Amino acid sequence: MRSATALIQQGGPGALTLREAARLAGVSVAAPYRHFADREALLAAVLAEGFDGLAEHTDRARRQAPDALAALRAVGLAYVEFAVANPSVYRLMFGPECDKQAHPGLMASGQRAYGVLVQAVRDAQAAGAVQPGPPEVVALAGWSICHGLASLHADGLLEGRLPLTVAQAAQHLVDMLLAGAALPPPKAAARRR
Repeated sequence: MRSATALIQQGGPGALTLREAARLAGVSVAAPYRHFADREALLAAVLAEGFDGLAEHTDRARRQAPDALAALRAVGLAYVEFAVANPSVYRLMFGPECDKQAHPGLMASGQRAYGVLVQAVRDAQAAGAVQPGPPEVVALAGWSICHGLASLHADGLLEGRLPLTVAQAAQHLVDMLLAGAALPPPKAAARRR
């Protein structure tokens, strides 16, 4: 799998072939066919690994945060951080190159990554830090903002357009979203009455 990921990182999706992955891994040309039916199956495995990495990265950030609202913020920042560190694979994870619906393992990996965000929203709602309502709606807002920024960066469309780093932009955008979704602390709400 590392060989396939390396090919994608070096030359984009067009560089990925079973033959080249075998050569880079130092195995026979027939060896990949024992594990993957075709190029798309290999690509699906690489993308599943990408989603699993995204889930691990965001969940680690969530678990290390000091409270539920900070955890929700950390998930958003970790999402962008993952995309910045893995732009080639990230682009493919959300691109049309692979028929994701045809690969249940890939879909499950994607759902696990999304599940980290939804859990962070649920935790923040349970703590009274974020407005009640369907957690998937708040998650979609956060995902849209972070995914948009990450995709713009991965596609090279932010070069020279921002007076700050992508990480700093992510902090600002996530904070703006949370400012709109967050509930005021109980003391502040009581003072307003």
